[in-house]
Amino acid sequence: MKLMDLKLRDYRNCASIELYFDKCKTLIIGKNAQGKTNILESIYFLSTLKSPRTSNFSELININKSCFKIDAEILKSNTDIKLSYSYTKEKKREAKVNDVKSTIKDFKSVLKTVLFSTSDLLLLRGAPQDRRDWLDRAISQIYPAYDDRLSKYDKIRVQKNNFLKECLKTGDSDDALLDVYNQQLSVAGSNIIYIRKKYLEEIEQIAKTKHQTISENENLSIKYDCSFLNNEKDINEIKSAFDNSLKEHRIEEIRRGQSCVGPHRDDIIFYINGFESTKFASQGQQRTIVLSLKLSELDIIADKTGDEPVLLLDDVLAELDDIRQNYLLKSINSNTQTIITSVDTILFEDEFLKDVQIYKIENGNVL
Repeated sequence: MKLMDLKLRDYRNCASIELYFDKCKTLIIGKNAQGKTNILESIYFLSTLKSPRTSNFSELININKSCFKIDAEILKSNTDIKLSYSYTKEKKREAKVNDVKSTIKDFKSVLKTVLFSTSDLLLLRGAPQDRRDWLDRAISQIYPAYDDRLSKYDKIRVQKNNFLKECLKTGDSDDALLDVYNQQLSVAGSNIIYIRKKYLEEIEQIAKTKHQTISENENLSIKYDCSFLNNEKDINEIKSAFDNSLKEHRIEEIRRGQSCVGPHRDDIIFYINGFESTKFASQGQQRTIVLSLKLSELDIIADKTGDEPVLLLDDVLAELDDIRQNYLLKSINSNTQTIITSVDTILFEDEFLKDVQIYKIENGNVL
């Protein structure tokens, strides 16, 4: 898979940009706040229809403009595919594949990317929501329908929360209706937990090897932290444990007016040699974990889809020491298209720069 070209119109500060990717490695150079990150964000957006920085698509529109548009051409399995997406301040959106209106699911199935940014380096020190978001985004790259399952679960949870708040206000509760919500939540939530656990087991096996290569003697392990699970793996066992937990927390949920258990409350815990990384690992060790995870995402997507994803590195090299920089650059498959942003070229060896396409960005324009 290769991104052949990218055209942005009124996307954040990029009023009109055209980029053509003639080589496998592309370096986008520019000072901070010039538009480098916006370019990578737009590519990631085309593959997921999500921004890692905002859930409000209106923020992606250039100030004083009414709409943004992204066009790209992808070479996939020796076939040219055109992608086009536009969004207006009136929240009207249009997604096209080869100039034909497309469903969201089909649109997201075309381009696969792995984004590695400086904010990812704070993954382990962030909130549980940050780690859930990382996990859900990674899974969605492989299973586009997973987003629908998340949306379904959230919809049921919101309906249940509204019901619980009303019960709290009136002092009355409809036990039969609460049972219906809990049953629906259990079915949808158990499915999400099952997929999350399965994905973590797969990425752990790959990331463990990469982590040992960088650290030489450290053992990485990953745990899906769910309040009502022990060693349940089968989806029916997970659902049974979820049902029991909902029964145990029934009075508490009514008293608090909100759902207290489920995948929206879960976390991911990383261990080095059996010690929880957020408590005992150094900053360098935590960055090694994140680096291992991101490189493992590449392998999983390639294995599951048969296509090499596009790797997007957003100013991340400046935050890594020499050992991790070298490992990252040397670990990238020669067939993996890589687009890197940086303030300048000083971090890159002359040998690396020999076969790299370089763009310079200033005030949202290509120089």
